[in-house]
Amino acid sequence: MAMFGVIVSGRLVQTEFQQINEKQCVTTITDADNINHIVVFLTGSIPFPEGTAGQVFFSWPDPNAPPNWQLLGYISNNKPSAIYKISNLKRLHEMGDYSNLMFGQSHIVHNAQIGISIEPFGNIQEVPSPEGPDVQVTFAQKMLKSFMDYVLSYSITQANMIPDPTATYVPLSTVQNWYTNFERRLAQHPNFWK
Repeated sequence: MAMFGVIVSGRLVQTEFQQINEKQCVTTITDADNINHIVVFLTGSIPFPEGTAGQVFFSWPDPNAPPNWQLLGYISNNKPSAIYKISNLKRLHEMGDYSNLMFGQSHIVHNAQIGISIEPFGNIQEVPSPEGPDVQVTFAQKMLKSFMDYVLSYSITQANMIPDPTATYVPLSTVQNWYTNFERRLAQHPNFWK
């Protein structure tokens, strides 16, 4: 009987986990590059032993390195399922010289993997909420950069302009000043826009 299941959007439910040791198991997710979210859940056939829960880890594929496990969160008898966004997780080459040999593997894998480690509740680590000020600042900066890139893609010199009496024009310097002021205010107080 399967204790855990995984759902990847557009695919069948996956319940084949390989037991690594008494407390750890893994499953492989093929063709992981196009995955945005995964759902990890207890199937209901076997509960966690009393006082324990399962830490859920994810490892992106990297053809040139062993797995690098990143903590997603946990599931438990009281929280039997969780949805995780994995499209924003860093790949191994983006994390520097960090690797580990969790789940007994040191060979190179080409597919993503999900690992579950059964731990006492006291050892369960919470994943910090991504809604902190750093995430808001990062979002605002990326949004501003996207806006500026978009505006700049339409820039032309006055000599190349074709007169259009129905169009309203804004000098690019005005947009650039707004961008600079917004970034400065964001650096001083990340929540000023609220």
